[in-house]
Amino acid sequence: MVSFLAVVQPIAPALQAEMTGASWHPDPRCPAWRELALVRMNHWGFDGALHDGELVVAAAVAEDVVSAFERIFAARFPIERMERIDAYGGDDERSMAANNTSGFNFRTIAGVETLSLHSFGTAIDINPAQNPYIGRERVSPASAVAYLDRDNLRPGMLVRPGPVIEAFEAIGWEWGGDWRRQDYHHFAVRPAPT
Repeated sequence: MVSFLAVVQPIAPALQAEMTGASWHPDPRCPAWRELALVRMNHWGFDGALHDGELVVAAAVAEDVVSAFERIFAARFPIERMERIDAYGGDDERSMAANNTSGFNFRTIAGVETLSLHSFGTAIDINPAQNPYIGRERVSPASAVAYLDRDNLRPGMLVRPGPVIEAFEAIGWEWGGDWRRQDYHHFAVRPAPT
């Protein structure tokens, strides 16, 4: 039997250097390094094989995040990729286009000046290509248009009832698929812990 493996670590100086200017910025609103944690864990891919992944999240929620992903792993739910958004220069659009599952990224909500909960490490996006954000006049990422029919269930899709929503609800997080403007790939906890 294959086991779920996860390690929670502080953000080491070498990683701080990689993140600075990409996901982390010298802005007084950006979390201090000690408020963030790196989570390294394995996950099932669309190919049915095990893959290694990394997420940066708020240190205060790191153990809860591990608990949710352990349940997701047990359900063998496939995740395309799980890379720190620094691999995409902190660019959310590029990360979504790559179908990347990501966490911390100091940025505003698309189209407004309000900081996203990703800015505090209290939001995670999973498989954006199978789980679109549906705005007034756009679908993001654009490739997710093929997944607008939520009744046509395919691998990697987040639906209710389902193991991923149940795993995040078990730790007190909400799902963007329940919102008026659906954000099917998005999970978050409010308010951001201090």
